[in-house]
Amino acid sequence: MYKFIKSLFIEQLFFKIAFGIIGLYFVGFLFSPMIAVAHAILLICLFLLIRDIRFVYQSKQSVYAHRIVADRLSNGDENCVKIEITNKTSKSFSLKIIDEFPLQFQRRDLVFYLFLKAAESNVITYQLIPRQRGVYFFGNINVFVKSPIGLVSKREVIHCAQEVKVYPSYLQLRKFEFYAIHNHLHEYGIKKLQKVGHNLEFEQIKEYVEGDDFRTLNWQATARKASLMVNVYQDEKSQRIYNVIDKGRVMKMPFDQMTLFDYAINASLVLSHVAISKQDKAGIMTFDTNFGSLLPATKLGKQMENILELLYKQTTQFGESDFGVLYSQIRRNLNQRSLIILYTNFENQTGMERQLSYLKQIAKQHVLVCVFFENTEINQLAHSKANNTEQLYQKVIAEKSIFEKKTIVKKLNKMGIYTVLTPPNDLTVNVINKYLQLKDRRII
Repeated sequence: MYKFIKSLFIEQLFFKIAFGIIGLYFVGFLFSPMIAVAHAILLICLFLLIRDIRFVYQSKQSVYAHRIVADRLSNGDENCVKIEITNKTSKSFSLKIIDEFPLQFQRRDLVFYLFLKAAESNVITYQLIPRQRGVYFFGNINVFVKSPIGLVSKREVIHCAQEVKVYPSYLQLRKFEFYAIHNHLHEYGIKKLQKVGHNLEFEQIKEYVEGDDFRTLNWQATARKASLMVNVYQDEKSQRIYNVIDKGRVMKMPFDQMTLFDYAINASLVLSHVAISKQDKAGIMTFDTNFGSLLPATKLGKQMENILELLYKQTTQFGESDFGVLYSQIRRNLNQRSLIILYTNFENQTGMERQLSYLKQIAKQHVLVCVFFENTEINQLAHSKANNTEQLYQKVIAEKSIFEKKTIVKKLNKMGIYTVLTPPNDLTVNVINKYLQLKDRRII
């Protein structure tokens, strides 16, 4: 009996009819024939209510539902979720479906309405955009089977709770691969890497295939094999590329519901893939008040899977990051000249100058690219029109902040440190372009 009451819901139509009947009874005090009309309508309503209840409870389970979601979700991207639902009865009815989202989304407003004929199936598709990495729990699917007239509905709970993990943006990585395969990287914002020429370091001789450079034909080997043979040269020595991510409080700043830290993680994943595809070696370092993680740079084996797993586990801290610790670890662990992409954030010159001595020491031994972020809200404020004294004051402060960022860029460049000052949403493209630019100029 308890389960019966718990799963039965009275719909709004019933309450509207009930209030109408109560109104007729009030009118009956003034005009007595209306009481008989109210009695008749009440009896009809009770009859229809019992009929509707019998309809929704004619079978123990009227529908079958199944959620389809990937084991991994991509952070900051649209992830597709599907619900397959089937009518198991010989009757047609309307449904209201509520999927129990993970708590991280804080959404309770997404309700789906569906009409299914007898033995019919349908698929509901919706998109979710996670904004932080970690473990997400999907709950059950609640299906409300509405009666033909619509006075009551029965809730059927489909037990399909499941756990999924939100990883750094691998969908962005796949999108980049798609553009690369179809030679449309310019649409993604990636500039073309200019090939200067071949390195003179000989590697091997192989049989000619379509697309090989005719200038590399080896005529002696061709004569011996009676088929076209070409020399293969090692294009350039594989370089070490390290994405170094600051986990301190400066990276907790939010932008479009994600932190700067998560933007840096997504960019590091894509850049690592680009570096490996260019035959360079990719690695990861993290630090905050203490040294965090180190994944040595390589291009072999399951390096991209290792990078993905490492980045998934990273969290930010509230303390101020110690660049001295970073410098000592780089000096200890990076014995060969490497490209270091340092993701951090400097809001003013004072913050940058506190770390400048360490940055200069790192730049003496390695190619250092310091990546920090534009504050897009301040940019909008600086370019807005001031209508009063307070707005004018805010505009001046915003312009001063923008000027400070540009001054930081100039000062770092003067010290031999390359920079990328970028809005968070353009971080990945701008960092890849900087990497390709340095590679094109043979700086790495």
